[in-house]
Amino acid sequence: MTEVQIKTVESQDADIRLDRWFRARYPGIGHGVIEKLLRTGQIRVDGRRVKASFRLEAGQKVRIPPIQSTACAKQAKQIKINKKVSDALGQTLVNSVLHLDEEIIVIDKPAGLAVQGGTNISRHIDGVLDALSFGKAQKPKLVHRLDKDTSGILLLARDRVAARWLTRDFREQAIVKTYWALIVGELRPVKGVIDAPIGKTIRENSEKITVNPKDGQTAITHYAIVEQLGRKASWVALRPKTGRTHQLRVHMASLGTPIHGDGKYGGAKAFLDLQGISKKIHLHARDILVRRPNGKELFITAELPSHMKSSWSQLGLDSKNYRDPF
Repeated sequence: MTEVQIKTVESQDADIRLDRWFRARYPGIGHGVIEKLLRTGQIRVDGRRVKASFRLEAGQKVRIPPIQSTACAKQAKQIKINKKVSDALGQTLVNSVLHLDEEIIVIDKPAGLAVQGGTNISRHIDGVLDALSFGKAQKPKLVHRLDKDTSGILLLARDRVAARWLTRDFREQAIVKTYWALIVGELRPVKGVIDAPIGKTIRENSEKITVNPKDGQTAITHYAIVEQLGRKASWVALRPKTGRTHQLRVHMASLGTPIHGDGKYGGAKAFLDLQGISKKIHLHARDILVRRPNGKELFITAELPSHMKSSWSQLGLDSKNYRDPF
């Protein structure tokens, strides 16, 4: 997190001490760091300086400074980094760490980088996981996936125990993931649920995922328009309940509103006719909420990649104005 964020206190968090509320969301940040940020006024509630013992009320706005990546970088330096980090891709992953603790690593995956190998894919994250060992004897484990062209939050388990409960929670849909996308066309209604089974279709030498009510696997996506740009496009938040391959891309295209840049599923219609807008896929894994077995929560956000940030700016969209629409 490299920008200031404003978080609204939910009703279930009323009467919680500010320092405890903060640590529940950013467990990698020590109490001393929180105290310093409070003393210097970088953490504020409704614009006011407060103490760590301040008890929150529902609806209050908490200012959170850009501290997460800095704190994680310091923590990473305190842990002996694996000497095998020598190639450029491994170093890229080390530099992309958003969060690091004894159980979990969260990285900000670049768009265009595959998570695992496959046909004609030799450069992928799974091949250089040793770079993210950070002093542990075993390399971290993948517990979920992102499409090659999707950027954003990718979560890794640092040991077998964490891998088991994280894999279980992903399977049981206990982990909440939110994506941001720029879609082409007019989406109605402005908020809803897509419940459309999908499956692989093979035609000649190509294969695609399609909506398949008869033989497809259950696929459910919650969506909500964050900001409408007339009838041409919308900034949309997507929250998948299931994690099927290309699910969000297929679901958006099935409604006639493909994700901008996704020619595979949207064809020529998937490209806004606006000068200066990148033709790359505009789909970003923006945040994730994980509830640990001990009851503590981990909430991590990732900034937009450069091509989407540029499009947001050109279209007059401001990510700082985002409020969870679900």
